[in-house]
Amino acid sequence: MIEGVVTKAYSGYYYVQSGEIIWTCRLRGKFRLSKQTVLVGDRVRLKAAEKNTGIIYEVLKRRNQLARPLVANIDQAVVVFAASRPDPNLDLLDRFLILAEQATLKPVICLNKVDLLKDVQELSWLAGYRQAGYPVLTVSTKTGRGLEDLRKILSGKISVLAGPSGVGKSSLLNALQPELQLKTKTVSTKTGRGKHTTRHVELIPVAGGGLVADTPGFSNLHLPVIEVRELVYYFPDLAKYYGSCRFNSCTHHQEPQCAVKKALAQGEINPRRYQSYLRFLNELMEQKRRY
Repeated sequence: MIEGVVTKAYSGYYYVQSGEIIWTCRLRGKFRLSKQTVLVGDRVRLKAAEKNTGIIYEVLKRRNQLARPLVANIDQAVVVFAASRPDPNLDLLDRFLILAEQATLKPVICLNKVDLLKDVQELSWLAGYRQAGYPVLTVSTKTGRGLEDLRKILSGKISVLAGPSGVGKSSLLNALQPELQLKTKTVSTKTGRGKHTTRHVELIPVAGGGLVADTPGFSNLHLPVIEVRELVYYFPDLAKYYGSCRFNSCTHHQEPQCAVKKALAQGEINPRRYQSYLRFLNELMEQKRRY
């Protein structure tokens, strides 16, 4: 048996890298009968056939799994948004951060296209994420700003590059490794939204020994199934005050003597992040009422 990692899944074929060889594989019949999924990032065991083809016989235990995009065994999630064209959707960013936290992934925020701004400091919302403890990179494929920092972040790790369409995920990879020549498109002038260029998830080798999943863009994300009182765990800037409230069942909304609201009043929590928490809290409560 040969062990390797699934780097791409397309049209019923699975491309498995083992050492320097890429094996083109089909699934053993039992997988189709059991409807077991094989994801990009899965470590698998295969039986070799002729001309670097093979049959996948076993999927090894996953360390983690990200729901959107659907990938497995990732070390970190680099969520990419644009400073402009399209404008950053912070609700979407907060939703993705929750998905990453749920998958026990280290999230890194990467703000691309900062060359379109006169002053990056004018984006005051960035401070809220730095205050929350998230690493934040400001980059530009036009000027080269921050690309070396991004290269260091990706080096030696398996990363997923995720974010809406049009924010420049493929352009970032092309800037780091021009030989990749990934397809890119401009943002629509009518809608202000990006156009999909990446059609499937694929792990791409990058300099420094890392692998990066360039993934299709998304325009909406649903919250995962979370208990209402557990939502605070997914906001690290709020979670550190958990346990200091008067009531153990505190949802940090209308309850008295709430440590989170006290920290908010003292400027220790970013108001926009707290409003995002309340919005998601109401969304989860509404889901609970419906179901």
